[in-house]
Amino acid sequence: MRIASLVPSATEMLFALGLGDSVVAVTHECDFPPQARSLPHLTRTVIPDGLSAGEIDTAVKATVGEGRALYELDEELLTDVAPDLIVTQAICDVCAVSYEDVIAVAGRLPSRPRVLQQDPSTLSEMLEDVIRLGEAAGVESEAHLIRGELEGRLATVRATVAGATLPRVIALEWLDPPFVGGHWIPEMISIAGGEDVAGPPGLKSPEVGWGALAGLGPDVVIAMPCGWYVSESHAQAVEHWDRIAQLGAGRIYAVDAASTFSRPGPRLVDGVELLGHILHPDLVDPPGNIGFAEVRAPL
Repeated sequence: MRIASLVPSATEMLFALGLGDSVVAVTHECDFPPQARSLPHLTRTVIPDGLSAGEIDTAVKATVGEGRALYELDEELLTDVAPDLIVTQAICDVCAVSYEDVIAVAGRLPSRPRVLQQDPSTLSEMLEDVIRLGEAAGVESEAHLIRGELEGRLATVRATVAGATLPRVIALEWLDPPFVGGHWIPEMISIAGGEDVAGPPGLKSPEVGWGALAGLGPDVVIAMPCGWYVSESHAQAVEHWDRIAQLGAGRIYAVDAASTFSRPGPRLVDGVELLGHILHPDLVDPPGNIGFAEVRAPL
């Protein structure tokens, strides 16, 4: 089977399922596992490089407001790679090629590929997507094994922090302007032994004003700007230090959002394990190879 992935989380799932050799093309953002980086890129963003967080937000809102797509799909390349299966999503227009565009292009391809849509809003839905993808690609038994392993790791974190005091947490999915983490983020925090006091579980991440966050009394604030890595997250937290500090949290962290929070794939479980350590460092050891940093007042 020849598979084209139009979502980084799907690319990660495909490789986790042992289907890396079947993946013939990916998006320009698919950078994990490292083998995915060398595959042909089917997409590009219309947002210029080098913009600040605020400029990115402005450009995205302007592009969407004009009815234009944020990503462009290379139909000629997609035709050349002749996929049997295309994996895409429709949950977030900011994250991937428009689902309607994918369906339209797929209908014109000589290979007549099946299009599998993945739109999880919770951890349980992400785990179900592992099964659905395994079924579509003919590796159902492997999918059930991976789901069982991921569920076991989540259960271990739950058991380890059971009975511990729940720190109050604000997860910032963007900082200029501020968005709080929705979808699976509140669930991840809950499993890790915290109480998300701002994010709506299972719903889209909402834009909020800094004033709306005042008075929530967080013990921990976590900067996880969507799609950014830990160095960028840390830089954003430092840039907005005054605003974050006014929230009154005793501890502030920046995390590798692109790897373990933004993409609804298997590495969300790594993110839960990391949250367990951040919220309960005396109970949960830090997981290896996951970027995070405590943020302190700039000198």
